[in-house]
Amino acid sequence: MNLTDRGETVLPEGGQRLQVYLAHAGAASRRASEKLIAEGRVSVDGRIVTTPGEKVSPGAEVRLDGTLLRPERVFHYLALHKPPLYICSASDPQGRPLARELLPGNIAERLYHVGRLDFRSSGLIFFTNDGGFAAKISHPSAEIEKEYLVEASGPIPETVVEAFLRGVLIDQVFYQASNIERLGRKSLRVVLIEGKNREIRRVFSHFHLHPVRLHRIRIGPVLLGDLPEGASRPLTAGERKKLTGIKE
Repeated sequence: MNLTDRGETVLPEGGQRLQVYLAHAGAASRRASEKLIAEGRVSVDGRIVTTPGEKVSPGAEVRLDGTLLRPERVFHYLALHKPPLYICSASDPQGRPLARELLPGNIAERLYHVGRLDFRSSGLIFFTNDGGFAAKISHPSAEIEKEYLVEASGPIPETVVEAFLRGVLIDQVFYQASNIERLGRKSLRVVLIEGKNREIRRVFSHFHLHPVRLHRIRIGPVLLGDLPEGASRPLTAGERKKLTGIKE
């Protein structure tokens, strides 16, 4: 695929696995597409397919919930500064504002978030319609660092910092920070690599602490920088190459 600094990519020709086809059609991320297939919501040439990995040949008619899908010819890769109290989801039954609603209105393709920031958290998050890109940078083997500024409602004991660096087992899940820098009595800079769901909040809650601010300032080589809250920008070709490990 040819990368451009405008954040666009031309989709290659040829057959693809069904979940990849769905991701390229902007239906969902590759992982979410596997769930759609397993739920029996996808058909190929009029036949319901429930097994991810089935090949889709060029010209096949693929439908999701009866709606015809076509692979998108242009891909977008955006960095968004998500404000607090926006949810990373395609929809919300509670009617909360969606982070995706902050994206530019002139993009016709449907974009979805890569990873997530919870409702109360803020900072850097990516949006794309390229399932291959999303899958590659989301996989634990990518070992992409995520850096956060954390402020607690009370002083953070040094024992908590030391425990987080050593690793903490909570409800049979192991959480461990890659690096922590103390910024003040109540504030830390925390770097994660694997980044399990709500990792920092779960660790803080385990030690009876409450983060009043959780703000992501970096994902791998991409810095939030001075991007205004609620604004977005295309990732550069160089940033995308570094994220996916593509060599110059």
